[in-house]
Amino acid sequence: MVSAADTRFHVIQRRLAEVLPGAPAFGGSGSLELLSPFVQEKPRLDPAELLEGKKLKARAVPGDPAATFTAFLDGTQTSRVVQFIAGVSLVHGTVAAVVRERRDRRMQTWRQPLVSRGLYVPRTLLPPDAQAALADVGIEVFDTAANRDLDSIHPLAIQDAALQAVQRHRSALERELAESFIADAEGPLFVDGGISESPSVATSPNAIGVVKSHQQLYVHGDDLPVVLALRHGERSSVTIVKPRTRNPVASWYLRLRDSGGRDPLWGLVRVEMAVPGGSAAETTRRADEVSRWVLAEALPVALPDGRWDKMVYGIRDCEEFLRAIQ
Repeated sequence: MVSAADTRFHVIQRRLAEVLPGAPAFGGSGSLELLSPFVQEKPRLDPAELLEGKKLKARAVPGDPAATFTAFLDGTQTSRVVQFIAGVSLVHGTVAAVVRERRDRRMQTWRQPLVSRGLYVPRTLLPPDAQAALADVGIEVFDTAANRDLDSIHPLAIQDAALQAVQRHRSALERELAESFIADAEGPLFVDGGISESPSVATSPNAIGVVKSHQQLYVHGDDLPVVLALRHGERSSVTIVKPRTRNPVASWYLRLRDSGGRDPLWGLVRVEMAVPGGSAAETTRRADEVSRWVLAEALPVALPDGRWDKMVYGIRDCEEFLRAIQ
């Protein structure tokens, strides 16, 4: 729920000017998510164990797409440098998450969106008077030097540490909403991203994760051409993904749109669901069923979003809603 205290960027900018009158005036930066060279995981292949068949192959999804999802969950984040003190950036971060429920073909907010704001600062790099002044700003301060994120005092490393902390807080809000929905609501939930972080979400039959980014591909090198050659309406064989610090999930690749003449990752998503406990035939049936649900969400097209080849309209609606309330 949105806090009663006003902790938006320009409000905090004015408060910092009041408590730190000697600091040089700074107009604020653009979004660090767009401006900074945020360190991403190196692209790699991470082979996964097959759950369906003895060899990974392309499978046509049988039947017609069926719009079955009850609700959609997504989160957003925005990080901006609000001030510099002794050359150290103070980053104002806003994270938010929402579940939008589909009722009678109209989108409505389930319960309340979650919104959190904070200052992300390496406290030990600030002069003592500046550290003390932060207590009077009226916003929660997260010390980015208190964990392993900050490994250098390079200005961009300081900003990167803030970005990582903001990302964790966004994930926490998304997890909180997902856990609440599967505990208290009915029907399938479309989660933008993976579901393996939360034990209750990863094992729920009502939580379906749809991953749009492919920095990490869960496939053997010999099988990669099969995934890249998937045609519209085809999926790969089901595998089990076992992240080291998360929970195992069943997963497969699904082509939402024909990639002819485009990047081979165009229109390709990776679907996650709870690991089926039944026979191989039940795994196939369930993967085909969920694939039909996901394929149905490819229309209407989520334009003008630049990611429309993988973006579904329900998730775009979540993002538009969160932009409006921040």
